Amino acid sequence: MRTYTEALAYLNQFINYERTQPQRYAPETLSLDRVNQLLERLGRPDRAYRSIHIAGTKGKGSTAAMIESCLRAAGYRTGFYSSPHLHTFRERMRVDNEYISREDFAQLVDELEPHLKAVEGATWFEITTTLAFMFYARSRIDVAVLEVGLGGRFDATNVVTPIVSVITSLSMDHMNLLGNTIEQIAFEKAGIVKRQVPVVSAPQVPEAMDVLRRVARARGAKLIVAAPPPPSPDSQRKEWRLPLLGAHQQINASVAVAALRIADERGLAVSEEAIRDGLETVKWPGRLEVLSRDPWVVVDGAHNGDSAQKLAAALREVFHIEKWTLIVGISADKDIPAILDGLLPIAERVIVTRASNSRAAGIEALETHVADRGCEPTPAASVADALEIAQRDRSPIIITGSLFTVADAREEWFRRRGMPVERD
Repeated sequence: MRTYTEALAYLNQFINYERTQPQRYAPETLSLDRVNQLLERLGRPDRAYRSIHIAGTKGKGSTAAMIESCLRAAGYRTGFYSSPHLHTFRERMRVDNEYISREDFAQLVDELEPHLKAVEGATWFEITTTLAFMFYARSRIDVAVLEVGLGGRFDATNVVTPIVSVITSLSMDHMNLLGNTIEQIAFEKAGIVKRQVPVVSAPQVPEAMDVLRRVARARGAKLIVAAPPPPSPDSQRKEWRLPLLGAHQQINASVAVAALRIADERGLAVSEEAIRDGLETVKWPGRLEVLSRDPWVVVDGAHNGDSAQKLAAALREVFHIEKWTLIVGISADKDIPAILDGLLPIAERVIVTRASNSRAAGIEALETHVADRGCEPTPAASVADALEIAQRDRSPIIITGSLFTVADAREEWFRRRGMPVERD
């Protein structure tokens, strides 16, 4: 049997659309045929348990984490499939919020290999998704919470028929693949809507909501738009008690709760107490996560213009601080100008850097974008170097631009404190 490292190296030999993306998100380049063939050969492990399927531009990971936490609080054995990972590939596949073991992963890869030889052209994400479905079936879970990787219509996770579909907040991202208008993006995300399966949506801009309504109506799927959160018992403010910070997380919680109530109506019993307990104990690192309070050091994976604007608003709202030292590293395939336009208004100074990931934009390119906006950036060769520069005074620090930048920051932060983070 392969070791975990060998199994991961074998998996990474396959075409990786996370690194080399297709030119078009269309049937000519992507389809569900290969993943369906693999699952048929394996006896359809994806049908051994119920599932909740989540797409969206922003908040789908947080919403999925909330749903999974509430289901665990209700006593269910859960599977949780998410991407990308922060530090180790094993984060992507969890049972009862525990990462898949190295041994289990290696064994599943060995078992899947003969089928990969029979199904030509399977992609990295299709294989990863198949492995997750196998893992959950072997683990005898009750319900899987499945986060879409990209888009929805042709995403490998879209082979499931869930008890409820979920679409979180939609905005402009992955335009080179999903389309240049919010309507096109909404259509791709609405690809997860199944016939006669209820779909819960976050509030959307009218153009996106019109698309979701049209698709839901065509498929006979009831569309529920999540309402604002109810008043908390000890406050007049409308909010859920969450350890995740920011008003946007309250919206995500409303979506999660609406989905859980639909699931309850469809036979997956989840009490209000379980919902409350699950929301109060949910963990989702790297999203407005506080690493230090004196001085403030915060990390957040904002990686498009809309999420950058929401992050800037959250920093003012939550911490009551107008100006920050901004450490920013952005992936080259993202809308760098839009991200910087959202972040620079809260920056006292800007340190541009590059995450240790092949998709990261070059430092010189970021310097140019920042300088074009009237700021004088400080370059740092790595996120660790950026932290070193930023901490020369005691100003509050926000580290953002991509989850890859956040991952590097967390690893460096905990390494300095003798708490190394596992990394593949």
